[in-house]
Amino acid sequence: MAQILLRGGTVIDGSGAPPRAADVLLDGDLIVGVGESGAADATDAEVFDAAGLTVMPGLVDTHTHVTLGEPASNDELFFHRQPALAALVAGFNLGKVLRAGVTSIMDVDGLFNIGPALREAVAAGIVEGPNMKAGLYALMTAVGGTAGRMIPDEGTAGYAEVTRNRDEMVVATRRQIKEGADLVKIHVTGSLPTRRGELQVWTLDELKTVVDTAHDLQTPVVAHCRNASSTRDAARAGVDIIYHASYMDEEALEAVVESGAILGPVFTFLANLADFGPKAGATPDAQDVFRNEIESTGAMMRRAYDTGVTLICGSESGFVITPCGHWHAREMQLFVDVLGLTPLEAITCGTSNGAVAMGEGHLTGTIEVGKRADVLVIDGDPTRDITVLGDKSRFRRLFCRGREVDLNRPWPTRSPLPGERVTPWAETALTWELAYR
Repeated sequence: MAQILLRGGTVIDGSGAPPRAADVLLDGDLIVGVGESGAADATDAEVFDAAGLTVMPGLVDTHTHVTLGEPASNDELFFHRQPALAALVAGFNLGKVLRAGVTSIMDVDGLFNIGPALREAVAAGIVEGPNMKAGLYALMTAVGGTAGRMIPDEGTAGYAEVTRNRDEMVVATRRQIKEGADLVKIHVTGSLPTRRGELQVWTLDELKTVVDTAHDLQTPVVAHCRNASSTRDAARAGVDIIYHASYMDEEALEAVVESGAILGPVFTFLANLADFGPKAGATPDAQDVFRNEIESTGAMMRRAYDTGVTLICGSESGFVITPCGHWHAREMQLFVDVLGLTPLEAITCGTSNGAVAMGEGHLTGTIEVGKRADVLVIDGDPTRDITVLGDKSRFRRLFCRGREVDLNRPWPTRSPLPGERVTPWAETALTWELAYR
């Protein structure tokens, strides 16, 4: 690949430093020069005039589910997915993620063993997509996760693997790592039909069993925590990344600070339902629940940030409410709107912080010499208006591992696969009274 000189753009380097005018020189898959405008030069390089444009790192989405097929219900997810078709759809969706300016993702859990296989296919050039870290099934206890009674008492279903005792937790953790998982995810809270909200469904000792086993094999652990006690115990157990941390209280925050855990609020899914739910058919009750969760969690997240806790951005892309390729930049906007971060601070969370969380801070996440050529060039100033990062029409150049992404192709579309969607017979019961009165 020839050298490419991005000349005269405004560089947001991802470190949190103020934007500055600079040239950026790419050579193959590396950034080899960053200098004051006009200083970085190269013989025979392709020169791109970036004057008036922003040059920044590609986005890092640390919470995706690209293998799920964008289900509209748990029924679809658990009972209407086949391995081969799910893998093909995942590859299709991954291309959309890349074209949204995302050059690195953590696919935290998913169907079958697709995630690690997809990661290898991307690395080999078989599938177009961002750099990946991939998990396998989310580990659960028999109490279950957010799918309630659809979670079996043992074995696997959908994105879940049920472990019934500590021996099975050790075996499952070791097997997932052997099968190529970059991380192990624990679903620490779950939903029960007779209870309100999510309850903690793992004990502290059980959490430590998985964490210690994974850490012995040099593998990080991430956790889904939607109440205060789960966040507290996940931190005490040594979990590396805690997602959601909903309704975090003082005790949980203290445990997070002491442990050094990274927090990923993953507000985007909640905010999409709260703000745009009626357009997608969501009920007012669901809107209120998710809006309240954002408001209740936001203040403590801001306190965590001010205390020095690392925050990262994740979109939960892979569901019908967060389809792949559309919402990867919204978490940064929510960090500004909900947490009160500056746009520049939010961009740091969505680039270099994410790279650190992936274990790739030495490789990507910032515009600096020696880093991987994961670079986005955009028409607009996201330090003034963070929403421009969600507008793909403003993208002018995009590089992932030094390879340019063709932004001029039509946006990928497809038809539903047979049996992929669940269609109800009717929206309400057809009673005699409804029919004749």
